Amino acid sequence: MTELRYVGFWARVLAMLVDSLIIVAIIWPLMVWFFGWEVLLQGVQGGAAQVVHILLSWVFPILAVILFWLYRQATPGKIALGAKIVDANTLQAPSTRQCIIRYLGYYVSTIPLGLGLIWVGIDARKQGWHDKLAGTLVIYEQKPN
Repeated sequence: MTELRYVGFWARVLAMLVDSLIIVAIIWPLMVWFFGWEVLLQGVQGGAAQVVHILLSWVFPILAVILFWLYRQATPGKIALGAKIVDANTLQAPSTRQCIIRYLGYYVSTIPLGLGLIWVGIDARKQGWHDKLAGTLVIYEQKPN
């Protein structure tokens, strides 16, 4: 059996930056198309516009990330690194429940000055608090022999 290679802090930061750039590249043009630059610079306020803003800014990214985790075990940034998210016990794909807990765990990890995210650099298995809460690991994909 091959030894697991955990994905460390800086590689995960790089993956997150790639993912963030992709999300922004998709969402900003849509926001400009829906609202125009003037409204965006002044702030979207009230009614249907606020609903669209929430859908594009919050709901779409949350769904996109969770769906990537469910169907690819990684977001595009992690895919580019050859990394994937697995269940910490079985090393199989995480469940829907684990993916949702993992996503919500980002908030828990971020609130105390990002300590739960920095934990990736401290932990032996490179788990952030969101990984520990969800029972997941981020590992490099094993190459077939």
